[in-house]
Amino acid sequence: MARISFDKVSKLYGSVTALKELSLDIENGEFLVLVGPSGCGKSTALRLLAGLEEVSAGRISIGDRTVNDVNAKDRDLAMVFQSYALYPHMSVYDNIAFGLKIRKVPKPEIAERVAEAARILGIEELLKRKPRQLSGGQRQRVALGRAIVRQPAAFLLDEPLSNLDAKLRVQTRAELAKLHERLGATFIYVTHDQVEAMTMASRIAVLNDGELQQLGTPQELYDAPANLFVAGFIGSPAMNFFGTTVTPAEGGYRIDAAAFKLDLTAAVGLDLREQAGQETVLGIRPEHIHDPAFLPPGVVPAVIETTVDVVEAMGSETFLHLAADGMPFIARVDARSQAKAGQRFGAAFDLSRIYLFDSASKLAVKRLGKPDQSDVGVATPS
Repeated sequence: MARISFDKVSKLYGSVTALKELSLDIENGEFLVLVGPSGCGKSTALRLLAGLEEVSAGRISIGDRTVNDVNAKDRDLAMVFQSYALYPHMSVYDNIAFGLKIRKVPKPEIAERVAEAARILGIEELLKRKPRQLSGGQRQRVALGRAIVRQPAAFLLDEPLSNLDAKLRVQTRAELAKLHERLGATFIYVTHDQVEAMTMASRIAVLNDGELQQLGTPQELYDAPANLFVAGFIGSPAMNFFGTTVTPAEGGYRIDAAAFKLDLTAAVGLDLREQAGQETVLGIRPEHIHDPAFLPPGVVPAVIETTVDVVEAMGSETFLHLAADGMPFIARVDARSQAKAGQRFGAAFDLSRIYLFDSASKLAVKRLGKPDQSDVGVATPS
């Protein structure tokens, strides 16, 4: 196992830039997830590391060795694809052992490694079966077993759960997290599913249009998104955004979102002098918009008058699709809420959990700080 580095790595396909100057250090034993929408460059980065594509510019290192010109088979990496790629005529045992046989590993060692991988993955009773006799989840574990017996420097996983149904994805997600802990190996995992990224990663690298947007722990990306893209991509449902302007007001500042205005005390608003008069974007996550009848402790509410368009009762919580003066957004409220479609509803924004972004650069200006409980924001109609 070794540290892996991308140093200003780019990949061009003719005039199309798939990856642009990616710089990224992956620590030994880390579970790093590359996440982003389709076409963002995450799979390209993985294939460049694996040696399946040639680097257009920059340098990739594994440990102290630059591997740009090293053949894929000599990089000591094991890759698990979205497709299981199992040999249908071979047993599970032979599928797992195939790579070791090619490398002429002694038979007793092959048997020992296969048995250990099967024990780790809980597929010991499946070793004599053929792939057609397995479920999708079992086939995925066989593909993982084939990688585990290699004992590689790192595991590369390219959307390995995409072919599984929703229930099995949740189960396999947990199995992968436990497997990482058990092996203590480096995992680099590609997905477009931010829930997978949030639940499994030590750190997440968010990519868009071939560029790294932000690198951090799941909680760091959730609490302090670097820009509008990260803020909207991390979190489910996605963060709500409102075009706003900031103006000085008595005792602090006013954020004017057209459909409503938020009056913030100086303690709530911190120092917004640089944003005064500027066009900004206000962001707030659905889980930080509450039913005033069921406010969690510590919330500093500003109540916005809205109309309920749709109510989605999820059992443990309720999603409300709301509109303020025709501006739609989503609230994720307590399941006890009595809100009904077509009714007026006072949506309580938690002023300690709102964000501001620059309209032009799309970069985060600041997350408004946690105010004293005596400082209460006021919502006023437009």
